[in-house]
Amino acid sequence: MSVRRDARSPFWTYNFQIRGNRFYGSTKCTNRREAEAVERAEREKAKRYVEQAHAAKTSLRLDDVAGRYWQEVGQHHAGADNTERLVGYLISFFGKDKPLTEIIGDDVAKLVAWRRGHRTRGGALISPFTVNDTTEQLRKLFTRAKQWGVRFDHEPRWREHWLKEPQERVRELSDDEAERLENATRDDLAPFFAFARASGLRLKECLLRWGEVDWGARQIKKLGKGGKLVTTPITPTIREILWPLRGHHHEHVFTYIEVRDHGQRHPLTYDGVQTAWWRLRKRAGVVGFRFHDFRHDFGTKLLRETGNIKLVQRALNHADLKSTTRYAHVLDSEVADAMERVALRNRPRKAS
Repeated sequence: MSVRRDARSPFWTYNFQIRGNRFYGSTKCTNRREAEAVERAEREKAKRYVEQAHAAKTSLRLDDVAGRYWQEVGQHHAGADNTERLVGYLISFFGKDKPLTEIIGDDVAKLVAWRRGHRTRGGALISPFTVNDTTEQLRKLFTRAKQWGVRFDHEPRWREHWLKEPQERVRELSDDEAERLENATRDDLAPFFAFARASGLRLKECLLRWGEVDWGARQIKKLGKGGKLVTTPITPTIREILWPLRGHHHEHVFTYIEVRDHGQRHPLTYDGVQTAWWRLRKRAGVVGFRFHDFRHDFGTKLLRETGNIKLVQRALNHADLKSTTRYAHVLDSEVADAMERVALRNRPRKAS
């Protein structure tokens, strides 16, 4: 018990903490047992007070939880625009006033079914990866709320709601496809797509700001997937792409010309690139090649050129070598040649 006698008073006092809040005072009792009873009553009263204050501070309405999440972490994500989009899907499905604590497994199953019916701009159903991104964003709201002290009596079992994701395919760009894309690309967008192909960066990582380009160190430093710092060397080819763009915009590296705005340049955005890519691919007649496949094309060609899978891991900024082994098929011919050389060396020599 947190009671003690104050030397300057005949009464026992109490002193305790709940969730970082300190409570202390006089029990107005001269008997220890009576003082302990008062202390217990004051502790229960303090618990109710803290819970009420916490509830008043943290509304559990989905819209309020999402807003606080955005202020604390979401807006600082490397892919903040995507985070905002995913939260928008959640609010659209559940409604702004849905308490987070009332979302159960059955609700998540319905969310997954709803998202599986969505289509891309090209008309195809969105992938399991994209559906899982929405579910994962909801899980992040739960995780953040738990850090605020919110308790969930019926938190969904998240693993039961993940869709099976097929192994990501590796698509390489043929010389003919590359030529058709180049011929169909608008002049103001050409530097962006050339950079994507030369760097192997993800779409969000390609949207550079000049503050991320260090000419002296010959490096580009940008926050990438998972908030990890991605460092890309400024090769002669990349320098040739970026150098002429200085002066187009004070902050953003890649821009486009808006004819309706008297030819003014505006920064390229994530959504803008996706729309431009869809139109470009259609004009060029290139089928089944996503923007992310520029990254696969880069990794495949780099491995074929070097034969060094660790080097490719570093160039693609893969945290785990397992992610890089998807490109290992390009070494099949080298493996076959090496096996044949060993077989010939081990072949018994005939007696002369």
